[in-house]
Amino acid sequence: MDLTALLQIGPFQTSWIELIAVAFGLVCVWMMKKESILAFPLGIVNVGIYVYIFFAARLYANAAINGFFFIMSVYGWYNWTRKDRNDGTLRITRCSRRELLLNAIAVFIFFVIIRLVLVHYTTSTIPSWDAITTAVYIVAQWLLSRKKIENWILWISADTVMIGLCAWEGLFFSSFQYLVFTLIAIFGFREWSTKLAR
Repeated sequence: MDLTALLQIGPFQTSWIELIAVAFGLVCVWMMKKESILAFPLGIVNVGIYVYIFFAARLYANAAINGFFFIMSVYGWYNWTRKDRNDGTLRITRCSRRELLLNAIAVFIFFVIIRLVLVHYTTSTIPSWDAITTAVYIVAQWLLSRKKIENWILWISADTVMIGLCAWEGLFFSSFQYLVFTLIAIFGFREWSTKLAR
């Protein structure tokens, strides 16, 4: 099977590789919502494929962020399974006010740096949008790896923007994926909030 061959599904064109990435991504985010450790190996496959897809679409920052997601998925997998001194695993918590401020500053700093790189060293056609989603995703993935509930708010905001970015680049099935990601993230936030309140 030629993974790069274009398929016509309704009015949209896609490739097998994009469909495979979308499938792994949707199952990964659903598993994350359920707080399942299976989310991490599924996510590793998803982000590995998206490094290629986004690079080919000239969304360079989003290609790079998927490389970062790969590393953070390995870290998250370890962090979610390790035991603390009381033989307990990592629990869902909220960020402190100080952590919220530091996360906001981190998003801003990442945005500025990534945008400068995109403007001066790439052919990115939408460097500001590419940079802001990437900056938000960096912090969201870090918070997810530490089971901070605020990760869902960041995923919702960046995924909403990615719906439009992928459609702009003709990646309609990826755009649909980000729409579903947004919906799952909303449910994930609600489910984690319920668990946190117990």
